[in-house]
Amino acid sequence: MKTLQTPFRYDYVGSFLRPQKLKEARRAFDTGRISHDDLKKVEDEAITELIGKLKELGYPVLTDGEFRRATWHLDFMWAFDGIGHEPTKTGLPFHGEAAMIDDTYINGKLGLTGEHPFVEHFRFVKQFEDEKTVAKQTIPAPAQFLAQFTMPFNRAATREFYSTDEELEDDIVRVYGKVIHDLYAAGCRNLQLDDCTWGMLADKIGPSLYGTTREGAAAIQKKHRDINNRVIAEAPSDMIVNTHVCRGNFHSTFASSGPYDGVADILFGEENVNAYYLEFDDERSGGFSPLAKVSGDKKVVLGLVTTKSPKLESRQMLIDRIHQAARYIPLERLCLSPQCGFASCEIGNKLTQEEQWAKLRLVKEVAEEVWG
Repeated sequence: MKTLQTPFRYDYVGSFLRPQKLKEARRAFDTGRISHDDLKKVEDEAITELIGKLKELGYPVLTDGEFRRATWHLDFMWAFDGIGHEPTKTGLPFHGEAAMIDDTYINGKLGLTGEHPFVEHFRFVKQFEDEKTVAKQTIPAPAQFLAQFTMPFNRAATREFYSTDEELEDDIVRVYGKVIHDLYAAGCRNLQLDDCTWGMLADKIGPSLYGTTREGAAAIQKKHRDINNRVIAEAPSDMIVNTHVCRGNFHSTFASSGPYDGVADILFGEENVNAYYLEFDDERSGGFSPLAKVSGDKKVVLGLVTTKSPKLESRQMLIDRIHQAARYIPLERLCLSPQCGFASCEIGNKLTQEEQWAKLRLVKEVAEEVWG
C-alpha cells in the first residue's frame, strides 16, 4: 500500500482546464449526438493525457482534473438519492458574473443506491500510481453539503423532508461515511474536502448570506466544524484527510472576500484535518497572522499563485511571502500551491493550457528553492 501522503511541498488543489475535445464531447453528449460510452472514452483519454503531463512535470500527486464533472461540488451531490437539480434561471452571484450552475435541492430523504460514481473515477486514476506518485480524491466538504440545503434559498425545500437540521446532518454523515469507506476499499488514502463555507463566513456579509446575525454566524461555524469532524471521524486511521478553503472560483471570478481572522479559532484550531490548502493570492485573503491558530502539527499549503489570472508571479515575491508566513507557523509545516483549481466549473478560468502549466512549473521551482 502507498505510503506517500499529501500535501507535498509543491502541490495543487485538483481541477484543471478541460481540453477542447472534452468540451466538444460533453456538448455532443448533452445534445444526444454521442453515447455515454463515447463520452467516457474521451474522458479517459483526456485524463490519461493530464496524468502524463503531471508526471512529466514531476508532481507526486495525481487527480483526474475533475474532468468528469460539470462543477467541483454539485456532481457529487447529484449522485445521491433525494437530490434533484435543474438548469438555473438566475445563477449564483459572483463578482462581475453569475455562475450559471444547476439549481440543486432536496426532493427526498438522502440515500446512496450502490456505489457513488466518484469511487470508480478514483479507481481509474489509481491505476497510474507508481513509486513516485499517489492519487488523491477531491469531494465537497460535508459543511458545503449542509450549507447547500440549509441556506435561505433552499431551506423551504429541505423542510419538506427534514423537520430539523439535526436529522439532515445525521443522514449526511451516514452517506458520506459510505462513500469514504468505499473509496478506502478502492485504495484511496488521500482525501480532500473542498469547502467554500468558511470563505462565506469570513466575509463581512457572511451573516446575511446565511440569513442570520453575527451571533448566529458564530453558531453556524460550530455546526460546520461539527459535521466536518463527524465525517472525518468516519475515515480509517490511515486515511489522510485534508481540506481546501475557498472563496469561490468561477470563470476567474470570486464569491467572497475577507481574511481568515474571523474563522481561524474554529477552522484552524478545531477542525480535525491533516492539512489546509488556503487562498493567499491577493488582498481579499488578508494576512498570514491567523496561521498562528493552526493547531497541533497540521500543515498549511499556501495558495500564493493565482489561478484567476494568466500573469505569472515573481519568484522572489513568492519566496518572500513564504518566509512571511513562516513567522506564524514553522517553515517545515508549510507547502506551496496555486490558490484554487484552474477549472472549478467546466467553463474554466481565463487562462490558456500553457499558462496553467507555467503556473505549475513556477510552484515546483519555488518550492524546490525554498525547501530543497
